Amino acid sequence: MAQPLTAGPVRRPLRFGIVRLLLGIAVRLLFRVRVEGREHLASGPAIYCCTHMSWADPLIMLAVLPTKPRLAMFGPKEADMRVGGRNRLIVWAGFAIPYRPEKTDLLETARRVQRVLEDGWVIFIFGEGRIHRGERELLPLADGTAFFALRGHVPIVPMALNGTSWLGFRRTIRVRVGEPIPAEGRATKESIAALTARTEEALLALVADFPDRPAPGRFGRWLTELFNDWPEGARPALGEGDAAGTDLASRRAREAAEADEVPAG
Repeated sequence: MAQPLTAGPVRRPLRFGIVRLLLGIAVRLLFRVRVEGREHLASGPAIYCCTHMSWADPLIMLAVLPTKPRLAMFGPKEADMRVGGRNRLIVWAGFAIPYRPEKTDLLETARRVQRVLEDGWVIFIFGEGRIHRGERELLPLADGTAFFALRGHVPIVPMALNGTSWLGFRRTIRVRVGEPIPAEGRATKESIAALTARTEEALLALVADFPDRPAPGRFGRWLTELFNDWPEGARPALGEGDAAGTDLASRRAREAAEADEVPAG
C-alpha cells in the first residue's frame, strides 16, 4: 500500500527566506546570473514553465525568483519526502507540492494544484520532466502544465534557463522570462494540445540565441555531473540524446520542408 503523501506546500516565510538567502549567496558566488524580462513575472497565481538542463536549475531559480506571490514547486521524485536530507530540507522550507512520479494519484495531484492556485500561489514547473543537453533544444512538454493552467484559469509564464548545461565558475547564467500565455477555455484534449504547443514555441524562441559552450575545467565538469540523472545512462554528446534536433531552427526547417512537400492547391 502506498504511503500517504507529505502535506504541502505550507506557508513558512521565515524558513523559505533563509533557504533563499543561503542559495542566493552561493549561486552569486559561483556564477554570474542575469535575469531578463522581470516585467513578465506574475503578480498573482500563475504557472511558471521553465526549461531544464541541470540538477542545479531549481536551486538557481529559487535564488532569483521573487518571494511574492508565494512560490511552490513540485517535489522530488520520492513520494515520501521525509526520506533524504534534500527532501527534508524542502519539507522544512514548505514550498513543495508532493506527487507520485508513477502517476497513480493524478486526481489527488490535480486537486492539490487547484487549491494551491486558488490560495494565490505561483507554481513552478520544469515542463520537460527531465534534463537535456543542448542550450537551444527543448524536449516535448508534458501536457500537465497546460492542463493545470486551463483547469485553474491562470496564465503560463514561459521561462528559459540558459548556461547550466555546463556549470563553470563565474560563467554567465541567463534567466529569460517570456510574455504570459493566457489559458482560455476548458481543459479539453484539443485545448491542452494547443496551449502546450504555444508554450513550446515560446520556450524555443527564448533559448534560440544562446550558444552551446565548451566544457569547463575539472571542477566545472565535476560540479555539472554531481547529481545529473541522464536517462540515456550518461551525458549524451552535443546533438545527440532525446532532445537532439529540437531547437527552433531545426523545427522551422522541418516545417518548411513539410510545407514544400504539400502539393499546391
